[in-house]
Amino acid sequence: MTRRFRPVFVFIALGCLTACAAVSHHPQSKPVGVDGIACVGDVMQPPPGLVEIENAELLAEARGPSGEGKLCAGRVFRVTHPLTVYRVWDNSKGYSEYGRWWSFSPPQGPRESYREANEVCTSWSPLDRLSACMLKIGALIVIGPGQSATCSGTSYGKSPVNQVYVPNDLKNGQLYVENCIATGKWPINSP
Repeated sequence: MTRRFRPVFVFIALGCLTACAAVSHHPQSKPVGVDGIACVGDVMQPPPGLVEIENAELLAEARGPSGEGKLCAGRVFRVTHPLTVYRVWDNSKGYSEYGRWWSFSPPQGPRESYREANEVCTSWSPLDRLSACMLKIGALIVIGPGQSATCSGTSYGKSPVNQVYVPNDLKNGQLYVENCIATGKWPINSP
């Protein structure tokens, strides 16, 4: 190696060390909600069958300020392979089976624990039925940790539990799930 190249290599090596040091001294911060308040959790690593895309309008629809429920943070994905999602809903409102808030994991009881983890006010739903559906290929969804919810008499804090926002609108014929199976009462051991 000739002497004239040595300073270039030293410069590159110092640059790499400086960059690495800068990264290690600044840990990644938590996402911030639309109201500037930090979220509790991060957006989960999505399961296979999703491709991340940009869609500011859908993301804005899924996120909300503190106290409104919705998502604190989120990322938008296009469904490329069928994926199963789960929804706990209100049996007295049959149309709510096809609502907007879903999960990739089968819900676990007891009901109050689920309600707290997913910020679901009692006035929004009694959470008494469970359905499993497949996301349609091509559907756009948002995944992210839950925002806090203020209910009459109760409040739920932000949650690290990720929810799946599916922009279903049954009244306008927009349904992004299919092959649904209503599994019956939820939690299963409830009267």
